[in-house]
Amino acid sequence: MFDDVASSSLRVAVSGLSARQNAIANNIANIETPGYQARKVKFEEALSSAVAHGQAPGSVTPSVQNSLEPTRENGNNVNLDEETLSHIDTTMRYQLTLRALDSKYGLIRDAIKGA
Repeated sequence: MFDDVASSSLRVAVSGLSARQNAIANNIANIETPGYQARKVKFEEALSSAVAHGQAPGSVTPSVQNSLEPTRENGNNVNLDEETLSHIDTTMRYQLTLRALDSKYGLIRDAIKGA
């Protein structure tokens, strides 16, 4: 009931989006740190592939990679505009995913209550 593909996928998405939010926060916090390389979190392709191939979505873990964006003179490659847009996008996806989980668990709650 709680380990179906949809629930597992949503939990992986929440975890991945949360990791992305942390990476974005660290990137912005280090925008002036010489030599700092922005980090990017990826999980969507691995999650999609796992579901498409009948694998357990719960086995997917977010991967953190250094950004390949060009660096400034101080060796830092954090782009505030890109990080801001990524933050907005990730926040919206996170909220949507939480709503989907809440709705799914709401149906289960109603079934248990007999409503």
